[in-house]
Parts: sequence; C-alpha cells; structure tokens
Amino acid sequence: MINDLSDNTAGITVPTPPSWDQGDDAALLALRICDLPVRIEGSVLEARIARLYEELSARGLRFRPPCYLATEWLCPDGIPAIGIPFCLAHPRLQRLERAMMLEVEGEHEAECMQLLRHEAGHALNYAYRLSQRTRWRELFGRMTAPYSPHEYLTRPYSRQYVVHLRDYYAQAHPDEDFAETFAVWLTPGLDWRTRYKEWGAFRKLEYVDHLMRGLANRPPVVAGGPRHFAALRTRATLQTYYERKRREFAKAYTGFYDPVLRDLFAAENPGGLERADRFLTRHRRHLVNNIAYWGRVPKFAVDQLLRRLSRRAGELGLFLRPHDRDPLFTLGICMTALVLEARARSPEIFRRERPA
Repeated sequence: MINDLSDNTAGITVPTPPSWDQGDDAALLALRICDLPVRIEGSVLEARIARLYEELSARGLRFRPPCYLATEWLCPDGIPAIGIPFCLAHPRLQRLERAMMLEVEGEHEAECMQLLRHEAGHALNYAYRLSQRTRWRELFGRMTAPYSPHEYLTRPYSRQYVVHLRDYYAQAHPDEDFAETFAVWLTPGLDWRTRYKEWGAFRKLEYVDHLMRGLANRPPVVAGGPRHFAALRTRATLQTYYERKRREFAKAYTGFYDPVLRDLFAAENPGGLERADRFLTRHRRHLVNNIAYWGRVPKFAVDQLLRRLSRRAGELGLFLRPHDRDPLFTLGICMTALVLEARARSPEIFRRERPA
C-alpha cells in the first residue's frame, strides 16, 4: 500500500492543462493526482459499477456499495465502500501505469468485475456487520485473526477455500475468505453448487447463499465513512506516486545472489558463448510474463529481480555454460524460486488481488 502521499506540495494549487492527456509521460508525471480531471462518471468504470449493482439486484440485495477513485484497489477496513485505482478512469493513465508497472490491474472488464465482486464482499460484510455473527465466525474465523501469508502461500491445493483471485487470497484472512466466497456466489453463470460440490468450501457457499436470502431487501446497518486513499485528496505528483510504488518492490530483493549466478552461469568463455547479462536482457519479456503468471506475482516484481541479476552478472563477467541445453528453462525455474522466496519473506510488498 502506498501510504503518506497526501502531504506532498500541500497548499499549492496547480491548474491542469486542458490537453493534459496529449503530452508525453514526463509532462504527465509532473501532475498531482488530485489535479487529474478524471471521474468515474463517463469512464468505462461507470458501466462496470452499474453491472455490479445489477448483479446485486438480481440476487435480491438492496445494498449498493459506493465507489470512488483511489490510489489502489481497496475496501477500507470497516467502511462499506470500494476504492478503485484512478488510472482505470482514463486510457492515458492506463498507458502510463503500464509503462511504469508493466501491467494494469483491472484493465479488462472480466478482471475488473472479479475485483469489484471481491471488494463488494468486504463492503457487504461491513455494511451488515456479518462478521459478528456466531456462524460466520465458526465458518470463516475471527476478524481479529492476524493475516497469515506464510501459511496460505503453502496451501495452493486446499479445498477448504474457494478460488476466485489468483493468489489463493481466501486463505489469507477470514475477511478475505468471506469476500472471495461471496464473489464466487455472486458471479453470474457460475454454477457453484456443481463446481464446489466436493469441496470443504461448499458449506461456506451454502451459508452465504442462506445469509444473502435473509438480507434480501434489507437496508445496510452501516453506511458512509471516510474515503481512505482517495485520489482527489492525494497531493503527490504521479512521479512521486510511481517512485514510491516501484521502490516498494525493490525492498523485497535484499539477498546476495552471487552464488546463484555462479551456479547458473560460467566464469570463463572458451569461445562463442553469449554473455549472461545480454542473455537475461534478450529474454526479459518472456521471463517476466511467464514467471509473473505462474508465480502469481506482479510483473514489476519479476522485472526488478531480473534487472538486478542482469546487472550483477555483467559485473561478474559471466557467460552461458557451454553444455547447458536449455539455459532459459533453468533460469526460469531459478528465478521463480527466488521470487517466491522474496514473496514469503516480504508478503506485504507482494500482496495484491489478482483474478484467476
């Protein structure tokens, strides 16, 4: 989470040029987030939020979680509202996000709807104080339980939890477990009774189904609340925002990788062998895309490790090994292990909500 951005250039009013979205990245990065003339209304988000509300209505639910532009995907703790990344409100900001972070979370409609359903699960939990119910706690656990990323990372095949977001996010915390279960239940066209019939998570889905029937047409108990991390109150420039966002991933790689590099590559070149750093650079896109996908981590996190390994391999003067038939395969396995090790060591950095 990118914290403490609201105090940057406090008290300064900077008019946004009418053609703010026509300039280059450098000009755009100089703008403050709160000065960006973007809104949910009139953007692709408006139709997607309307679709979420239609899905809730089709299930007989009266609750409509208010949505606002924020610095990331979130539902503030205890507050029945959904924060949506401001970059999704304009194509130019999406292009900048992709340039800075290599991907845009929630860019495509299917992915965006999965994230909205997940956050709606949180919001509904808070709106009706569902976690205070005895049966809720029996099935999902207590909200006071600490997040346990080390445990849930090691149970990818557990059938006690639904699979909605790619990170097996339901296993992280009771609040996430409920949000994921609700999202699966809400998804149109998903026959959860058949899909999860043999799973331990089936009883959670049945409970959610029973619970939602009881909430049909009932107004929420909790309404309103502060809009944490709201874009309109974030005075930091886009430059500062992305510097901090990218710096977070760099913190994950504090290891000494020389032994790994010396195992992967050769210190001497008998002739005709490619330099290790050039090999890493040449296959950068392939490695980033595949390791991010299979490792279920952000692309930028993989890119940061790859750049560090490439730079150090060049400093050590390493080359491909002469008899390694598939160095790319070997490197991919090794890098995946390093990324997962970093994620286990620093889960708060890698935490994100990615659809399956």
